[in-house]
Amino acid sequence: MAISFDNALGVHPDALNFRVQRTKVLASNLANVDTPGYLSRDLSFTTVMDRMSSQGVSKSSPKLLVSSMYSIPYQNSKDGNTVELGVEQGKFAQNNMDFQTSLTFLNMKFSGLAKAIEGR
Repeated sequence: MAISFDNALGVHPDALNFRVQRTKVLASNLANVDTPGYLSRDLSFTTVMDRMSSQGVSKSSPKLLVSSMYSIPYQNSKDGNTVELGVEQGKFAQNNMDFQTSLTFLNMKFSGLAKAIEGR
């Protein structure tokens, strides 16, 4: 009997992929903290997951359907830059912890599959 990894792993590979994409967006924000007129962007996990469940995205599609949204700053700057260093660093740190959590869940799934294959 063949194992369907798509069914066995569930949403965890997609969650991990989302965290990688969000890291890129947040890193771009941090790199442009001093760029005049740069508009901060972010990705919403709940929006992506809602879109995936409502549209029934197939597991064969290699990339998530992710579109970035512009962030609304807590305080405006004179040069039009909407990146706030402390806020972006906090988002980056939280995203890193979420990535580690997703990776842990994925490792637990693989461990469970390995035990099932070995018959333990």
